[in-house]
Amino acid sequence: MNAGDTAWILASAALVMLMTPGLAFFYGGMVRSKSVLNMLMMNFIALGVVGVLWVLYGYSLAFGNDAFGGLVGNFDNVGLEGTVGAVSGTAPTPEDPAGHQYPVLAFVMFQLMFAIITVALISGAIADRAKFWAWTIFAALWATIVYFPVAHWVFAFSSADGSVVGGWIANQLKALDFAGGTAVHINAGAAALALVIVLGKRTGWPKDTGRPHNVPFVLLGASLLWFGWYGFNAGSALGANQTAAVAFTTTTVATAAAVIGWLLVEQIKYGKPTTLGAASGAVAGLVAITPAAGFVSPLGALAIGVIAGVLCALAVSLKFKFGFDDSLDVVGVHLVGGLVGTLLLGLFSTTSVNSAGADGLFYGGGFAQLGKQAVAAGAVLAYSFVVTLVLGFLIKVTIGFRASKEDEVTGVDEALHAESAYDFGGLGGGGGLSNSVKPSGAHSAASLEESKA
Repeated sequence: MNAGDTAWILASAALVMLMTPGLAFFYGGMVRSKSVLNMLMMNFIALGVVGVLWVLYGYSLAFGNDAFGGLVGNFDNVGLEGTVGAVSGTAPTPEDPAGHQYPVLAFVMFQLMFAIITVALISGAIADRAKFWAWTIFAALWATIVYFPVAHWVFAFSSADGSVVGGWIANQLKALDFAGGTAVHINAGAAALALVIVLGKRTGWPKDTGRPHNVPFVLLGASLLWFGWYGFNAGSALGANQTAAVAFTTTTVATAAAVIGWLLVEQIKYGKPTTLGAASGAVAGLVAITPAAGFVSPLGALAIGVIAGVLCALAVSLKFKFGFDDSLDVVGVHLVGGLVGTLLLGLFSTTSVNSAGADGLFYGGGFAQLGKQAVAAGAVLAYSFVVTLVLGFLIKVTIGFRASKEDEVTGVDEALHAESAYDFGGLGGGGGLSNSVKPSGAHSAASLEESKA
């Protein structure tokens, strides 16, 4: 047993867990004051729902021995059977070589936190208008039918001796995804787009998008996400080692570059950089570097970060052009950012950083790895979008997914939770921000774009 590696995995699991409350603050600050508690709850309930399902069968479906064609795990680990007292390294994999041993339960808890935040990410797209219990049922179904199988595709590696068979993307396609560009961000972003189609636009949108009610919340949430993301990315090395140090470094570099990229877009297009832009740029950089963190050099990370910051800043305004009401720009940041990072990995990955990776186009590897990355991204996007569309419509026609128009206008906090976030007047109309730089909307680039229209 390697005590240092075990400690790092457990600490990383705690860091990733912190990301979900951080996401709640990030999202919560961007909604109206009369729906902030609902937004916080939609994130927080993911901890409860996914945490229970993971123990019952989620871990087994995601990381159990393959049941069929690299698509889903079997039921051998239902109830975490066979994990208590077990150690890794008994069946070595590329990410878990012989001699690198830690308790299997440490890995179980680390991967649980990924499942939780992936579900929570989707919630921002349907802010201000979803029924809480309908969302909760959706979260349980989506985790079961979409996330657990996709995690098996991407994260479940076959053992060297063939005794354990993993998912098709990791082992047959051999696309690279260090910490979840496909399984987490493209997956959640595609689901967000599908749910937006199912629920439709908020009342009054786009004329009335509602101002972010608490920008300091947004920056606090982004900071907690950045902090927790070191567990997300560096923790995916599954040890206190050189790869973890690389991932820690590339995560920092890419995020810093993305902040600058996003703010430059705002300055050029709108004449002013915003606090929301800085926070949003940081998250865009974190998203994009996630699949590449352990496979690219610091300079490669710099390029990925600035490209993601620029493209995501431009992408968040597309909802106004195409008419889909993605409340908090989950599509623009997570789907686009996940695609950017996953595809750019095919250009910037290098075996000089990680021998378990591959050489991308810019390092003499040709277009082969880029093609694999594109197939992986496309498969996850299509599967998540189609299945989410079906799940969303089933909930809509059975118990109803959307809050009533009256509840939406008066505020879903009072209507759905019998609570309000603030016990004083003046904020109930949805804002209180006097800064004219942020006229309406979620992420500032989208807000400023709308102000020009």
